Amino acid sequence: KMAGSSAPWIGSAYLFLQSTCKTIVLPSLYESSQKKPSVFKALKLALADSTGSVNGVDMLKVHCSHPHLIVQLKFCKQENCRRFLQSYREGALQESLQNHLQVSLAMTTVPLEMELKAGNEHLDNMLKDEDRCLECIYREKPDRLRDEEITELEECLKSLIVHQSINNNMAVKDCMSLNSPSLPYPSQGSSLSPQVTFIFQGEEFANRTLTPDDHQKFAKLVSKKWKQVGRSLQKNCRALRDPVIDNLALEYDREGLYEQAYQLLLRFIQSEGKKATIARLIAALEENGLISLAEELLGLHSNEDCS
Repeated sequence: KMAGSSAPWIGSAYLFLQSTCKTIVLPSLYESSQKKPSVFKALKLALADSTGSVNGVDMLKVHCSHPHLIVQLKFCKQENCRRFLQSYREGALQESLQNHLQVSLAMTTVPLEMELKAGNEHLDNMLKDEDRCLECIYREKPDRLRDEEITELEECLKSLIVHQSINNNMAVKDCMSLNSPSLPYPSQGSSLSPQVTFIFQGEEFANRTLTPDDHQKFAKLVSKKWKQVGRSLQKNCRALRDPVIDNLALEYDREGLYEQAYQLLLRFIQSEGKKATIARLIAALEENGLISLAEELLGLHSNEDCS
C-alpha cells in the first residue's frame, strides 16, 4: 500500500478460460441453467484459494464467448492481487480450478488453458515482472458494477454451503441435486403455492413452480410469440412491465428468438420466486393460442422426444 494514500487500491483484469478437452465446452456449461451454479461455485472456490480469502477478488461478470469463458475480476487490495498473480503464475490457480470443476460437475477431469489480460495487455507475457502486472491491473478500473446474475449465484452458493455443512457426508450429492433447481428456480415442493391444482382443457393438473426443463422447452418452442406471452404474464408481474419486454428484444436481437424467450422467462422466474408457477405460464400460453406448447409443458406429448 502507498503510505499516506487513503484512496483504495482498485484494479481490474479479465481471466480467459478454455477447456482443452473437445467434449467440455465451458461457455455451454455456463449457459445451461442446471450447470451454471456448479461452474460458478468452482470459479468462486478457486479464486478464494488463489488469494487466501473468499473476498480477495470479486467477480463482476462472466461472459460466454465461445470457446472461452471470460471472467471479469475486480481487486480491492494490492496484497490480494499480488497473491492472485503468484497463484496464477505458479499454476496453482489452474490446478485448483480444474479440481473444483471436476468435483462440481462430477466429471473425471476438466483440463484448462488460461489467459490473463488487463486492457490491451497480455499479462501472461510479463508474469515474471509482478510489479508491472500490478500496474497494468491497477490502471484498468472496473467499468461496471457487479452483474445481477453474479449476486444471485452468490446467494445460491451461500445457501448451498449452509446446506452442505449440515449434511457434510452427502456434500457432493447435495451439490449436484441442489444445483439444478436452486438458481434461479425455487426449491420444488418446499412450499405449496396458493393454487394447488389448475384446470387445462377440462383436466386437472398439479400446480408447481417452473423447472429448468420447462424453461428450456418454452424458449425452444415459443418462437415469435414470446413477446405476446410476456405481455400476458406482465399483467401480474411487475418485473415484465414496459419497457422491459422491448428492451429484451433489442438486447438479445443478435442471439435470436430462443435467447429472447429464455431471458423473458428468466426475469419472470427471478422476480416471482415460488409464485412462478406452471399454472400462470399455461394461462399465458392459452391466452395466446399456444395450446401445443402448453401440452408439451404438461407432458401430454411424452411420446415425442423434445429434450
